[in-house]
Amino acid sequence: MKIIRDTINVATRRTYEILDITTNINNILEKSKIEDGLLVCYVPHTTAAITINEGDETVFEDLLELLKKWVPRKGDYKHNAKYAGIPQEENAHAHIISSIIQPSITVPITNGRLELGTWQRVLFIELDGPRNRRVIVKIIGIK
Repeated sequence: MKIIRDTINVATRRTYEILDITTNINNILEKSKIEDGLLVCYVPHTTAAITINEGDETVFEDLLELLKKWVPRKGDYKHNAKYAGIPQEENAHAHIISSIIQPSITVPITNGRLELGTWQRVLFIELDGPRNRRVIVKIIGIK
């Protein structure tokens, strides 16, 4: 059994943004030489998330628009009232969406490859940017 840990640094440019980090993850997996196991990606931020979905920009746009409707940026949130006047802390919407989507994913590895579906990609979701973020990648498996 082997355990590999690596980090992907993500620099976002917008308040809301979805970035496809699948290639970064595949590069880490390839270097690891793991043939069979599990890959875990974890976002250690309370205003960002990670998910798996199609890597199409129109899907990104649709998803972000729906999230903005469900949890509007300027809602009547106790968190925002507590930090009124501190713009970087008036981000209750981002905390809520992050909890809905979640900060981690797990993907099986078989024959040295992620078992993603045909159109599936690993997506980092920024909800309170622009910021510098990290994604922690752990691979547990055998060579």
